[in-house]
Amino acid sequence: MQLIQVANSILLQLTTIIEQMEETDFTQPCPSLANSSIGQHIRHTLEFFLCLETGCKNGVVNYDNRAHDKLIESDKFIALATIERIKSFIAGNKEDFNLKLQACYQQSNSDFVNMNTNYFRELTYNIEHAVHHMAIIKIGIREIAPSLTLPADFGIAASTIRHQHSQLATSR
Repeated sequence: MQLIQVANSILLQLTTIIEQMEETDFTQPCPSLANSSIGQHIRHTLEFFLCLETGCKNGVVNYDNRAHDKLIESDKFIALATIERIKSFIAGNKEDFNLKLQACYQQSNSDFVNMNTNYFRELTYNIEHAVHHMAIIKIGIREIAPSLTLPADFGIAASTIRHQHSQLATSR
């Protein structure tokens, strides 16, 4: 299934860069990221997948209820273990099923809106969200740990890669 393959590819890319990083690079505040760390962006990305995992158990996905787990953002080995947990969760869910999405976009109150969704739609959202944060992480890596080797497509959406390839083909 395409979504599972893509999610696993993204998680593998994150694993690859985390394994290359020094712990100090993982946690160092990065000026170009408003002094957030690479670890904080990785934690944020992974926690969306964890919210989906929780939502699959209780039928309601709520990305506002993230744990903001300081251990994931401060210990690269806990981040790596979290990725393995997410990979197991994704491997165990190969079929689509209905869910509710609970969200609140108001700052003044916490009145949640509930809407219909499904597992594949939310996995798609998590993939898009991860790619977006990977683009941000790439900026941080270039500043904090420029010697790290990033995959060529790290933080680039598949549609952008296809567009770039089509532009190259038409320019020949």
